[in-house]
Formats: sequence, structure tokens, C-alpha cells
Amino acid sequence: MSTSVLDMSMSLDGYIADPNDYLGGEDGERLHDWSAPDGQSGQLSAPARQFADEIIATGAVIAGRRTAELMDHWGGDHHGVPIFVPSHRPPGPAARWGYPLVTYVADGIESAMTQAKDAAGDRNVLVHGAYTAQRALAAGVLDEVQIHQIPVLLGGGHRLFDVLPSQIELEAVEVIDTPEATHIRYRVRR
Repeated sequence: MSTSVLDMSMSLDGYIADPNDYLGGEDGERLHDWSAPDGQSGQLSAPARQFADEIIATGAVIAGRRTAELMDHWGGDHHGVPIFVPSHRPPGPAARWGYPLVTYVADGIESAMTQAKDAAGDRNVLVHGAYTAQRALAAGVLDEVQIHQIPVLLGGGHRLFDVLPSQIELEAVEVIDTPEATHIRYRVRR
């Protein structure tokens, strides 16, 4: 059965982007530096390779509208899997006509998750976006949270968990500590 997994890089002070939607640092990518190839060897670290393989192995993606639009819907192709965008507004022209793998779902996060899990089969559903993650947690349809906690304080911007309806209990199932990031995978307790 498919598992829905939020996968996000986050600063130690809880931010996933600065106020201008950049990821910190001079090049705007500080929160994702951990996943880049090593400058000397050109190779990914073992944890970065593991997480890249997990992302490539997903069967569907759910992304919030803001995230999807900031990423131009990944050009309509997120590793060849369907992308579901929960939104009450219709998609723009590119997503409507140019991206056949992108589906806007107007009837809520529960429906978007059901459609994504059906499309994914026995593979995972990758979840992108803070608002969408918060809605999925509130609806009880997010199964796991994977945080790549980066040793940096951004000091402001967009928080991952700004608005939650209540306390949500998590169970840590895996921790991988590296100098670049601490990767923590949680299961959402129901």
C-alpha cells in the first residue's frame, strides 16, 4: 500500500524559504546544499543518494498550488509520475493544456490524496509544500514526515508548520546525522 511522505529541507529555526521564496545563502539554495554533488568528487553523499533514489521511486506527487507554480509544475514532469495539485481555482494555461501529468483537484486534500495513492499503486506519494502538508496533517491523510534539518538559522521567511489545528504526535523511525544535515523520518501517529 502507498505511503504519503512529506519531504522537506528546513532550517533549524523552522523555515523552508526566506521571505522572497529563496532557500537561503548567497546562491539562494542553502537549504538544499546537502543534496548537491560533492565539489571535489562530483558524487552524492550516501544519504543524498538514498533520498534522491526515494524521490525517483515515488509513484505520484501532491504539491500545493504555490509550490507547483513556483516550480512551474516541474515542467509537467516530476520524474514521469502524475502530479496532483489541490486547489479551488482552475490551473493556469500551461498546467491546463501543456502538462498532461498535472491534475488540479478542486474537492479537497482528501480527494487529492486518494487520487495520488491510486495512481502511485504500491509506491509512495511525495508531498511538497507547507500549506498542503498542514492540510494533509489536519485531514489525517499524511503518513510520514521526512525533514532534512539544516544547521542554519534563516531568521525569517516561510515556516513549514505555521498553522496546525491541534497537537500532532509523531514517532521517529529513522535518524541519519551528517555534517550537512540531520535527516529525520517520522511516522504520524493516529
